Amino acid sequence: MDDGYSGTTLIRPALERLRDLAAAGEIDRLYIHCPDRLARNYAYQVLLLEELNRAGVSVVFLNRPLSQTPEDQLLLQVQGVVAEYERAKLLERSRRGKRHAAQAGRVGILCHAPYGYRYINQHEGGGEARYEVIPDDAQVVQQIFTWVGEERCTINEVCRRLHQAGILTQTGKAHWDHKTIWDMLKNPAYRGQAAFGKTRWLPVAPRLRPPKVAPSNRGEGILETQHRKRSGSRSRYRLWSILPL
Repeated sequence: MDDGYSGTTLIRPALERLRDLAAAGEIDRLYIHCPDRLARNYAYQVLLLEELNRAGVSVVFLNRPLSQTPEDQLLLQVQGVVAEYERAKLLERSRRGKRHAAQAGRVGILCHAPYGYRYINQHEGGGEARYEVIPDDAQVVQQIFTWVGEERCTINEVCRRLHQAGILTQTGKAHWDHKTIWDMLKNPAYRGQAAFGKTRWLPVAPRLRPPKVAPSNRGEGILETQHRKRSGSRSRYRLWSILPL
């Protein structure tokens, strides 16, 4: 069983182990509750069932045993398509619900709370999720902004000061990463702002490919030669700089 893994992908640890055991001939019969527990994508269901059949594994669905008759095979295909449709419908409902909540100004859709806040879910918050400020961590955030904004400290200096003060990160680590501080400085949540739906999925634009003039192997050879020349020049300059005048 793959807890926490989506059935829309084949990259699942338990499924990988199952396929390895089947390929090694160590499985004779496989019991599955229903087809959508095997995969949520119909094409993946067909791929896995064909692979298991080639390995000599007998697949038994517990919700309704299926034979090799045309009617049962048609039913299996219909179940796979319905499972794929149900997932698409669930994702669309979730997206629309989050979008509506964001337009209403509810921060509960963000779920993950940054450093200095604690996320209160709907059950704990009496029906409405929210962020709750952690006073001690909030003072650390204010101190970081003071060091950078007023004292003009570098991020490396901020990391060093936090480490010397014994302040732990949100995950309990003693070492503060450069990127962690930079993400905190850019996070609009500390200014009382939040955004949802900033990213968009777009088709990949075609690469610009000008007409080829020089042969590829000759161009790579020239670049390698120039790189060696520059490396040699830098090394000579370093040697000359340490010679006594």
